[in-house]
Amino acid sequence: MRKLHFPKIPLETIDSFSKVQRIIICVATFSLLIAGFYSLVYSPKSKEISELENEYSAMQVELAEARSRAMTLKGLKEDVRSATMDLAKAKELLPDTKEIPKLLESITSAGKSAGLEFLLFKPGEEVLKNFYAEIPVTIKVTGSYHNIAVFFDKISKLYRIVNVFDVETKGNDKGKMSMLTTTCTAKTYRFVEGSDAASGKEKKEKGK
Repeated sequence: MRKLHFPKIPLETIDSFSKVQRIIICVATFSLLIAGFYSLVYSPKSKEISELENEYSAMQVELAEARSRAMTLKGLKEDVRSATMDLAKAKELLPDTKEIPKLLESITSAGKSAGLEFLLFKPGEEVLKNFYAEIPVTIKVTGSYHNIAVFFDKISKLYRIVNVFDVETKGNDKGKMSMLTTTCTAKTYRFVEGSDAASGKEKKEKGK
């Protein structure tokens, strides 16, 4: 820090000054001290403080941006974790290709154990969706109303997803027992791996 240097005034000279002159000299000296303090001490420190405040503000902005990125990353991780769990659940509910024959056999077994006679059981061409394929099966059975209800109940309790659509029932009296002929479409589903799904999507787009 630079030092202030003031000219020395002999005491005899000061004693010869009037009271007013002494007051003026004191005020001028005090003003010089204040001006010197401002220029040598306060002004540089004030500038330094201002720079530190600007740096602090910039760091606050960077910190807020970092927190925002961290929250976004956390959200993305949660989305990935949720999607992974959904995919695992889908794999549990949707069989792969090699399990389909066994699942179709389970449907026919459910009908026979319910006392129904199968007149038609015809799997159709599968329809590829996003991550699964839909496999329709045309079914035609004959039996009592109770037996048909039991059959549908058994299907709903299979370990894999099987939905029944387009149910039509017609009367067909045989002997003393009222028999019904029922046709419907049962849809089951299989899980499709990424490459198979992409291939199916390309075929679908080419067919347009």
